[in-house]
Amino acid sequence: MTQTVSPIRSQSQPLSVPREAALYVGALLGPGLLLLPGLAAAQAGPASILAWLALLGISALLAVVFAGLGKAFPSAGGVTGYAAAGLGPRAGAATGWCFLAGVICGAPVVCLIGASYVADLTGGGQSVRCGVAAVLLLVVLGLALGGVRATTSVQLVLVGLLIVVVIIAVAGSAPSAHAANWTPFAPHGWPAIGRAASTLMLSFVGWEAVAPLTTRFGDPARQLPRVIAIAFALTTALYLGLAVATIAVLGPGAETEVPLADLLRQAVGPAGRAAAAVAAVVLTLGATNAYLSGAAAMAAELTGPRAVRRGPGARQSLTSRPRLASWRDPGSTRPLLALIAAAGLLVIGLYTVRIVSTAQLVEIPTTLFLAVYLACTLSAARTLAGGARRAALPAVLAVGAVLFFSGWALAIAAAVAVTAALRYRPPQEQRRARCPADCAPAAVSGNPSW
Repeated sequence: MTQTVSPIRSQSQPLSVPREAALYVGALLGPGLLLLPGLAAAQAGPASILAWLALLGISALLAVVFAGLGKAFPSAGGVTGYAAAGLGPRAGAATGWCFLAGVICGAPVVCLIGASYVADLTGGGQSVRCGVAAVLLLVVLGLALGGVRATTSVQLVLVGLLIVVVIIAVAGSAPSAHAANWTPFAPHGWPAIGRAASTLMLSFVGWEAVAPLTTRFGDPARQLPRVIAIAFALTTALYLGLAVATIAVLGPGAETEVPLADLLRQAVGPAGRAAAAVAAVVLTLGATNAYLSGAAAMAAELTGPRAVRRGPGARQSLTSRPRLASWRDPGSTRPLLALIAAAGLLVIGLYTVRIVSTAQLVEIPTTLFLAVYLACTLSAARTLAGGARRAALPAVLAVGAVLFFSGWALAIAAAVAVTAALRYRPPQEQRRARCPADCAPAAVSGNPSW
């Protein structure tokens, strides 16, 4: 699960290469790394390492594609604008709602990840895990209602904490690795690799979040390739290091929902479980806060009047933009927070009574984000040029192939996209619907609050 999911707004201050690379890494890493290595091992065994390698290749393509979209459409407002630029505003709205639904469905999953480490530390079972997850969700919603928002600096500190914990776990547990743990290599068959890749894709969502910041480079042509190379190299080392250690060290025990706790126990002894639990709770609170912030901004984008020009010449793509909901204005976010609370507690309740499994819960936001990436890469293939377009074409095929293994969750993504597309109304119609019958024409065309 990524730490940052909302489009990060451009500001006037230029960004250095180290700062931008840190933001890219922060957008890609999150609490999902605490769960997914074990979940992938349960689905495909040691062969899950092939899924990690394949997704790292896809991640490199997505990095190039979203960097190109960020430069071509700096005012597009994130994935909604990126998809609309090449596929039209109706497709852009469907993409935005898929993204928002993925955030809403992902929040309780993140809380369950953090709660699993607490339950592992205390020896609690399913009920303890679900109770802790519900408390974490309500706490972060209460903080959001009070106007507390994790800054970019706080998020980067949390990512730094995760990196340190992963390095200690991987390096410290390495002496306990055994070659015999790699056999049998594909105990569940080769198609299981595709299913594992679909699950692991949740760890690779995040390139879109920092794409708008490409406009803040002093020399994009020189700096951007270096930033992408640094971010990709660091995330590759962390992902592969943790994935390899989970299989090589834990062996048959790799099919666990707390792989990092088990690795830290091997690295530093019994205290490792306590350290993992503390890190998991802190990361859960910070990441969920970032998710709620992203949901508020995305909801404002989708419900406000906006127009997107199509075609490669649409560099200033928004002709009118809504005022984003303020995180410090409870009235603007209370309905959304209530929706997230209801949906989150429902999901946790279904998990409590074992109607849905952890893998099934992860599949829903992952499939929704895959649908978003498919729309954005299709749009990039139609609108971009040069290297970004050459990367977009194989990215479309790769994302589509991973989406094929999403199974039943495809129906949820399709339902969200189709409903959003059917309910979409052009900005002109939105303004007329919001404007009183005696509203003056000048007010309709001139007041963005309509």
